[in-house]
Amino acid sequence: MLQISHKIIIPDSEIEISAIRSQGAGGQNVNKVSTAIHLRFNIEASSLPAFYKQQLLKLNDRRLTQEGVIVIKAQEHRSQEKNRQEALQRLKELIKSAVILPQKRKPTKPSRSSQKKRLDSKSKRGQIKSTRGQVIED
Repeated sequence: MLQISHKIIIPDSEIEISAIRSQGAGGQNVNKVSTAIHLRFNIEASSLPAFYKQQLLKLNDRRLTQEGVIVIKAQEHRSQEKNRQEALQRLKELIKSAVILPQKRKPTKPSRSSQKKRLDSKSKRGQIKSTRGQVIED
């Protein structure tokens, strides 16, 4: 079972985990042992609440297929169990991040004093620049 929050739990039967061989260098261990984990989670067929499903399907993430399946591949560690735990942790973080809604921006106006300071500094700067002109002798 994967516990997302204190109310939401995903049973193991909904998460498909398979062991595959890792990529890259590693010698004999890579060639013989299937330590990498390939995790698949079907959003539509899961027992998640409708809001969670909706937010997950809205995600623009390369791990989400067109069919609504989350695919995570973990191969960082040398042991299969550590890679399994990492894949489950990544799934948990992905689901949690999809549900957090960003706060709405409240438009603000600059204060009168800040507007006055800005205009004063502009006019002061203009005065400084105007004195840099050519000196005309009479």
